[in-house]
Amino acid sequence: IHPQSVVHSMVAYTDGSVLAQLGNPDMRIPIAHCLGRPRRLASGVKPLDIIQTARLDFEAPEPRRFPCLGLAYRALAAGGVAPAVLNAANEIAVDAFLHGKIRFTHIPELIDHVLQQADIHPAQSLQAVCQADAAARRAATDALGGFKI
Repeated sequence: IHPQSVVHSMVAYTDGSVLAQLGNPDMRIPIAHCLGRPRRLASGVKPLDIIQTARLDFEAPEPRRFPCLGLAYRALAAGGVAPAVLNAANEIAVDAFLHGKIRFTHIPELIDHVLQQADIHPAQSLQAVCQADAAARRAATDALGGFKI
């Protein structure tokens, strides 16, 4: 957890070093970075004043407060199409929450349900990943009826 939201990404290298992308807490910065790559686009955000920011604090997340993080690590460990399944289930769950169909606390429950039911196999092609994504979206949509607001 990074309360200041100044660090947008970090990459750890095998030599032990870590490079961080810092900027004011505004999602326009990392979005512009991704959209412009390899060029840099103007994001419309003021440059970061590192002196005014002064501190960068980090805390370990509490697993009970962030259950989706544990699900993400589980999908990463499973490998193959599991991360695509997690992402698809998450998108259906968040959309259902935003439309008042499920509670916020149902999001990790729905994702977990879909991950447990999914056929997790190697991601040998883009087609395999797209098929797993589509199957996970169908499974998540079908499971929505089992959740009560």
